[in-house]
Amino acid sequence: MGHFLLLAVAFPAFPAAAGAAAVVPRFSSHKFAFPGPATAFTVPAAFPTTVYESYYVKPGPTNEPQPAVFDPVLNITFPFNLTNPETVPTNGSDPVLYPPALANLTDASAEALVSAAALEILAIIEANNTGLSSNCSKCVAALSVAQMAAQLAPTHLPAAMVSLCKTTGFKTGTVCQNTYGATNFGASWVQILAKADVVGLDGQYICASLSTNFCSQPPLVPVKVKFPKAKPVKPKKSRASGKRVKVLHLSDLHLDTRYMAGSEANCTSSMCCRYSAPAQGVDEVPVTYPAPLFGYYKCDSPFYLALAALQSIGPLTGTSVDNPPALSLYTGDLVAHDSQNQRSRAYVEVTEDSVWQMFKAYIGGPIYAALGNHDTSPDNFDVAHAIDDNGPLGQQFSWNYDHVSKLWEHYGWIDGATQAQASVHYAAYSVLHPLGLRVITLNTDLYYRNNPYTFIHAADPDFSGMFSFLVQELQKAEDAGERVWIVGHVLSGWDGSNPMPGGSDMLYQIVDRYSPHVIANVFFGHTHEDQAFVYYKNNGTRRSAEDAIASAWVGPSITPLTNLNSGFRLYEVDTGSFEVFDAYTFYADVSTFNHLNETGAGPTFNFEYSTRAAYGPAAAWPDGAPLNATFWHRVTEAMEKDRTLATLFNTYQGKSSVRSPNCTSDACTAAKICYIRSGSAALGKQCPQGFGSVQSPYTGNNF
Repeated sequence: MGHFLLLAVAFPAFPAAAGAAAVVPRFSSHKFAFPGPATAFTVPAAFPTTVYESYYVKPGPTNEPQPAVFDPVLNITFPFNLTNPETVPTNGSDPVLYPPALANLTDASAEALVSAAALEILAIIEANNTGLSSNCSKCVAALSVAQMAAQLAPTHLPAAMVSLCKTTGFKTGTVCQNTYGATNFGASWVQILAKADVVGLDGQYICASLSTNFCSQPPLVPVKVKFPKAKPVKPKKSRASGKRVKVLHLSDLHLDTRYMAGSEANCTSSMCCRYSAPAQGVDEVPVTYPAPLFGYYKCDSPFYLALAALQSIGPLTGTSVDNPPALSLYTGDLVAHDSQNQRSRAYVEVTEDSVWQMFKAYIGGPIYAALGNHDTSPDNFDVAHAIDDNGPLGQQFSWNYDHVSKLWEHYGWIDGATQAQASVHYAAYSVLHPLGLRVITLNTDLYYRNNPYTFIHAADPDFSGMFSFLVQELQKAEDAGERVWIVGHVLSGWDGSNPMPGGSDMLYQIVDRYSPHVIANVFFGHTHEDQAFVYYKNNGTRRSAEDAIASAWVGPSITPLTNLNSGFRLYEVDTGSFEVFDAYTFYADVSTFNHLNETGAGPTFNFEYSTRAAYGPAAAWPDGAPLNATFWHRVTEAMEKDRTLATLFNTYQGKSSVRSPNCTSDACTAAKICYIRSGSAALGKQCPQGFGSVQSPYTGNNF
């Protein structure tokens, strides 16, 4: 199906009246009640200045605002230079923590030891003897030497790692410094080296993360989860009440507080849409594509786009602060994709404050949030408390858990007891909504592949205790007859590229044990794309409609990064079963943003599609049945019969972006079907690779 035909299908001529019936003629004349009074909303061009009390730089038609953000928890107003586009730091300012040295060496002795270790590592790398017959064995041997240095002279190791990185040509000089410098990731790597089982599974993961030319990814070694009780033979089934409520799902806003309108938006290296100082003797920097006020495909969300999306929610969903959704979900990533040398704890905190203030201004009702991998400093990193028995290293990210949970309490989204729970559980918590739904949030950084702390005790995916916490809360819910939603950031499945296999498998086991009678739905973010996938009985050993027990919804991002449109979703949910009966997705076409100055208006957010209307007829899905795991499996069966359905899914995956690659081949269709049926990394890795993301051209091979 051609792209223009898809657009015609996605945007029929809807009546604008509230409650009007809308027809999506994809497979039939199936009708549904539209959730809000409008199918499209054009945001006013003027910035809503009342969101923040004061500004260092006021918003204008050609410049982003710089609000003076007050933190009600820390009782401070963040300084202008923290987010000033022209004063971006080049070195981190956060505290640097090292593991305690096992010996009391003088500086001279420590330097000599580290220098000797570096020479030995170079010799290992260059060795051709039979004792180190593979790159993997060389890497593990080098790690053993590095561990000795990390344990005896920890503060001296980052400089040596930078030097080794440069000497061996492993990375460019700048990347070496930005990766292994003490104030970037270097001190964290020293902790990891000091604590890891470098000659075991931990070392294999570390070497594979450095390069698959060193070690291949280790195979999954499943760890069986111990449950307090066996799964009931005949569990009590929930009943639909027939009463429906609205639930909002936002994800991956990635607010770029340093976005500069008019700067280069089409740069060759991140971050784009950022200030660049002119060279000496030059008045201005040449710009090939000026950054639009509301954002661009290679940039994170400016204030103007973030507020535009929030302003559109009310007209498109029929909700408001006074008539709010029953609840809202935020599945992580508030902070922009700054490199580590440009971010800090304070930068994370000011972004958290900025976003939550926006949400409070435009969204009523409770908002339940999970932290994303960028919502921390260092970027992507979270550590198990058990790394040093909850000592200084185990507590090194507690500043963030405490801060963000107190903000949630301040805005009335959780109470004091829940805040106390979140502050000691990696910002994860379990809360009972007044309607009777239990929401359990997770910090999925603790199984994220790009978090090197997950390589410590890799043989124990629950080293952090996160899964024990989840099991405990699910068991309480089962005993009380409650329905549960699980909310996280990094997804457990799809193509298998994001989670660690052990953690992903452990979550799959837990979902299997408590579904479908307890767990009603699972929600993720992270990929920036519109995706869904299914969990099956018996850890997915047989994947059929009869075995489908739970499904995961991956929320579309507000940020356009990379090559995506900006979007969000609304669910229609039954208050008895807490199952989803429809999902409405909305988007703004980023390709139009550079013309907005000519129109004198803000962007238009449009209704994109109804999940039931788009896929239900092809799946022969009954009108009164929920959009559950069986529904999504039936959708994959329909895709097997009609490849254009996979093409449609692919279009929606990028929120109808003109930059998404087409999915018209047999291989791409097979891959999408397989991804939807893969709730774990192990299952996803068995699928055809190279078709997982629509943010760049596909690399997979056709059959």
